[in-house]
Amino acid sequence: MQQLDIKGYIEKSNQICELLKTANVGNNASEGISLSERFRTELLRFAIYLADANGKLEPAEAQLISQSLGIRAEGEYLAAQKEKLPAGFANEIPSVLKFAVLADAGNKVQNDPFHGQKAMVIYDTFLLFGQMLLALHVEEPDEAESAFFTAYMDRMEQFLREYAVWYAGSQKQYRPVDVITEPTESEEVREQKLSALLEELNDLVGLTGVKYQVNSMINLIRVQKMRKAQGLKVTDVSKHMVFSGNPGTGKTTVARILADIYKYLGVVKQGQLIEVDRGGLVRGYVGQTATQTQTVIESALGGILFIDEAYTLTVNKGEGDFGQEAVDTLLKAMEDHRDELVVIVAGYTDLMEQFLSSNPGLKSRFNHFIHFEDYTAEELLAILQMNLKKQEYHLSEAAKAKAAEIVERMVAEKTENFANARSVRNLMEQAIAKQAGRVVQMEEGRIDKEILSTIEPEDLG
Repeated sequence: MQQLDIKGYIEKSNQICELLKTANVGNNASEGISLSERFRTELLRFAIYLADANGKLEPAEAQLISQSLGIRAEGEYLAAQKEKLPAGFANEIPSVLKFAVLADAGNKVQNDPFHGQKAMVIYDTFLLFGQMLLALHVEEPDEAESAFFTAYMDRMEQFLREYAVWYAGSQKQYRPVDVITEPTESEEVREQKLSALLEELNDLVGLTGVKYQVNSMINLIRVQKMRKAQGLKVTDVSKHMVFSGNPGTGKTTVARILADIYKYLGVVKQGQLIEVDRGGLVRGYVGQTATQTQTVIESALGGILFIDEAYTLTVNKGEGDFGQEAVDTLLKAMEDHRDELVVIVAGYTDLMEQFLSSNPGLKSRFNHFIHFEDYTAEELLAILQMNLKKQEYHLSEAAKAKAAEIVERMVAEKTENFANARSVRNLMEQAIAKQAGRVVQMEEGRIDKEILSTIEPEDLG
C-alpha cells in the first residue's frame, strides 16, 4: 500500500514538472534532460544516499527503491549511481524543488491545480520516500540514516519557509495522496475510539450545556444509523452548526473533537478540521474570492470546515465587499456536497444572529445552534491548573490562593481584553516566564525538581 502511495506522489510531482515546463520555469537549467527526468534522478540520488548513509545498502532498501521508481535497481546499478553523486550532494537543495518554489512564489503557473503549493508536493514526495526507507529499520532504527534524513528535510523546509511557500499539514489545499493507507478498522475498534473521544469531550472543564447538546446530536445520528440498518425510514439530519459565544470559550476545541467523533460515527470519511476566518476566504478582486473559497471547501471535503468570526463575511454587505461572494459559494457547496461536508460557523452571539439574518439561505442551512457560556472563576482556575499540569508545573498552596483572586477579578471586571481560557493561558505563560527568571537567580545547589516545577505567588505578578 505504501508503494502505491509513493507512486501517487511521484505522479503528482511529474505533473508539476510538466506545469513548470509549460510555464517555462527551469527549462534552461535542465542540462538536456526533461524536468521530470531531473526530478526522478534527484529523488533516486536522495534515496540511495539515505539508504547508504550507514555504509550498507540493504536488499530490502534496493527493492523498495526499484518498485517505487519503476526501475531495476539491483546492487551494481545502485552502486554505480552512488559513484555519480556530486560532491556536496547532502547539503544541496533539489533543483526541481527550487524551480517549484520559484513558480509558487512568483505565481508563474496560471490555473494552477495545486493552488500555489507545488513545492509542498515535491517536498512531501521526498518526505514520504525517506519515511518509507527508514521504516524498513523499524525494529532497530538506523541512527546514521535518521540523522541524514532529518537534516536534509529540515534544510528543504527552511528553504520553503524562506520564500514563504511553506504550508503546514492543516493548511495544504492540494488533495494529497494518503501517506499510509490504514487498514479497515473493525466496528469494535471504532466504538472504542468513539467512546474515548466522547469521554474526552465530557471531561472538558465546564461547557455543561454544550456537552448536552452535542451528545444529544450524536445520539440522534447513532439512532438514525440503527434505523437504517433495520431497513426503517431515516430522517435527513442536518449536521451543520452555529457556535456562538465569547472568545476562549472552547469553540475550536469542541470542533476538533467533534471532527474525530464524526469520523468514527461514519458521518464523514476523513475527519479533518479545516480552520479559516475571513482572511482565508476573501480576496480583493471579483472572482478571486469564489475561487479561494472553493479551494478551501475542497480541502475540507470528508471533514469539517470551521469558519471563525463568520459574521465578518457579511458585516459590510452592500459596500462593495466580497464577503457575500464567499457566502454564496459556501451555500452552494453545502448543497452540492451535503454528504461530504460539515460546516461550523462561529463567533460572538449577537453578531452571529446578524450574520444568519443577512441571508435567508444561511438560516435554513443551520439547524443546530450551540451557545458557549463564559467560564466561571472556579472553572478558569481548574483550566489553569490542568494546563500547568500538562506542562509539568503546579501551583503552591499560596500561589493557588493568589491565582483564585486573580481569576475572580478577571471574571468580575471582564475588561475588553478578557478572553476566558485564552486569558488564563496568557496568565500561565507569564507565570512560567517569571518563575524561570526567579529560579535562574538561585544557587544551583538549591535547585531541585520541586523548585523547577512549582509556581509561587510572586510568579503570578
